[in-house]
Amino acid sequence: MEGALVGSSPRVRVSTPSASSFAGCKGNLRFSRDRAGFVVGGGSRRSTPLRCERAEKDCSNERIVLSYKNDDIANSVEVKQWESGKSLNEIAANQGIRIRRSYRTNNSESLEGEHGSPRNILEKIIWDKEVEVLQLKERKPLTVLNQLIKEAPLVRDFVGALKASYERTGLPALIAEVKKASPSKGVLRENFDPVQIAQAYEKYGAACLSILTDEKYFQGSFENLEAVRKAGIKCPLLCKEFIIDSLQIYYARSKGADAILLIAGVLPDIDIKYMTMICRELGLAALVEVHNEREMDRVLGINGIQLIGINNRGLETFEVGISNTKKLLEGERGEIIRQRGIIVVGESGLFTPEDISYVQDAGVRAVLVGESLVKQCDPGRAISGLFVVQNSNT
Repeated sequence: MEGALVGSSPRVRVSTPSASSFAGCKGNLRFSRDRAGFVVGGGSRRSTPLRCERAEKDCSNERIVLSYKNDDIANSVEVKQWESGKSLNEIAANQGIRIRRSYRTNNSESLEGEHGSPRNILEKIIWDKEVEVLQLKERKPLTVLNQLIKEAPLVRDFVGALKASYERTGLPALIAEVKKASPSKGVLRENFDPVQIAQAYEKYGAACLSILTDEKYFQGSFENLEAVRKAGIKCPLLCKEFIIDSLQIYYARSKGADAILLIAGVLPDIDIKYMTMICRELGLAALVEVHNEREMDRVLGINGIQLIGINNRGLETFEVGISNTKKLLEGERGEIIRQRGIIVVGESGLFTPEDISYVQDAGVRAVLVGESLVKQCDPGRAISGLFVVQNSNT
């Protein structure tokens, strides 16, 4: 399905040939229809039941090539809500998602439209990202990206690297972030060389690296991701991007990413299911980020999740409190996570050894740290300072 339900355009298309969000997936899966699918534009709706089935052979770009076990996508609650007349933003809101989508159909830079102005910084970022995705589709259609992926470096095991680090040290595995700026703090490092920073992180024991690729608000780029990968860095790389469309996943893989970030506060369940399926087809890990109890419950309701990031920064206010991690891992939620062997990654607000110890005691097995490292004169050496309390006891 295309639109909020698979993170694409305002035009929702289910199981129709050449649908851009579904076409070109690698492997032997096909998302097909029992009868004529439905195409929705504007206020009209025509719908019929859909069916997912396994293809007999690989598919070309002319066919839709995705499926999900047990009709999980085709018969999802989101599809039924759409058929009943709900808008895509209403469907997202029913899942507690407060970040609206603007669903513009052109590359206009203006954010004014049907929904007025963005209500907060994240909504503004997402609306701008919609324009970027439209431009990306013009520059790099899926046929081009599929060829680039064939030429891309092999995928490294992101999840395996985190597990190995934790087992070796008994400390949360470090995902060190290569980050120049943020909307809330501005420029964090004027003398910014992404390759040098990545090399320093790897030298001082980072298990994996996170590369910011958003240009407008974080002054990152996919060129930075590609440069770090080509520099011979052995650490697996997370593409830190605001992903709203499946094409961005293919683009990240073509640039050398080993993992991507999916934000539950932006993506409905069906998007997360669909995008994690694409990740599995491409060999990528998916770090699914949550901010509150409802998002955590939604993600725990999705099969196959290996990594959950708990962001201690509020989506709408950008205020930080690391007690959020402990709250989301208490009780039944924490028990489910332990039983399933899910790795929890602590994110945001981690500046001291005491902060690291606090989230580790709460159940975190990896941490994603950027600001407290990259602002230091020597970001690599700063890693040792961040873990000094635990190291002193070993």
